[in-house]
Amino acid sequence: MMNPFSVCIVDDHKLFREGLSILLESLPYIKNVQEASDGYMFLELLNTFKPDLIFMDIGMPGMDGIETTIQALEKYPDLKIIALSMYADEDYYTRMINAGARGFILKNSGMKQVEECLENVISGFNYFSPEILSGITRNLTKKKRPLKSGLLSEREEEVLYHICQGLSNHEIAENIGISKRTVDKHRENILLKTESKNTAGLVMYAIRNGIVDV
Repeated sequence: MMNPFSVCIVDDHKLFREGLSILLESLPYIKNVQEASDGYMFLELLNTFKPDLIFMDIGMPGMDGIETTIQALEKYPDLKIIALSMYADEDYYTRMINAGARGFILKNSGMKQVEECLENVISGFNYFSPEILSGITRNLTKKKRPLKSGLLSEREEEVLYHICQGLSNHEIAENIGISKRTVDKHRENILLKTESKNTAGLVMYAIRNGIVDV
C-alpha cells in the first residue's frame, strides 16, 4: 500500500478537471486533490500548495503545459508531472520530455490505466500509456550526431536504440549479431548509467539526450 499523496490537476476544461478529481478522490491513497484552470493559476498555487504529483494538460491556451512545466520545475525540480493530451502528437511528447515530465497519458484512458500511471510515477518510475509508447517507437529514428553526454559506448547506444524500438533482448541480439547474454548485460549497464528504472525511462533518456528523433 502506497503512502497517501496529494495531486493537482491542471487543465482548462472544467468538466474534465472535476470528473478526474472525483475519480482520484475515490482512491484510498489520494489525500488531497487541487485544481488549476491554466498554467498561471498553477504557478500561483505552488506558492501555497506543493502537490506530490501533477496532471498537466499539454494544450492549454495562454501558457501551455510545456512552458508551465518548465517554469514549475525551475522552481521545484523534484515535482512529478504527468502530461495529459487528447492526441498522440509525438512533437508535443518530445517537448514535454525535454521539459521534464515523468509520465504521459491520453485523456481517454480508463481508470485502471490512470492508476497504473499514478503508481509508477509516484514510485519514481517513468510511464507512457501503451498508445503513446507505440506511436513513439513506431516513428523514432536514430540520430547520426554524437551523444550530448558521451555517457554510453557506441554499442550501448546501438542497443538503446533497439530497446526504444520495442525489441526484446533476443530480437536485439539477432539484429546486431551478438549473444542475448551480452544484450542482457548491455541493458543492465544502460539502466545503471542512465539511472533509468524501466523502458519508458530509457526512451525518455534517448530522446532527451539526442540519441533518437521522434
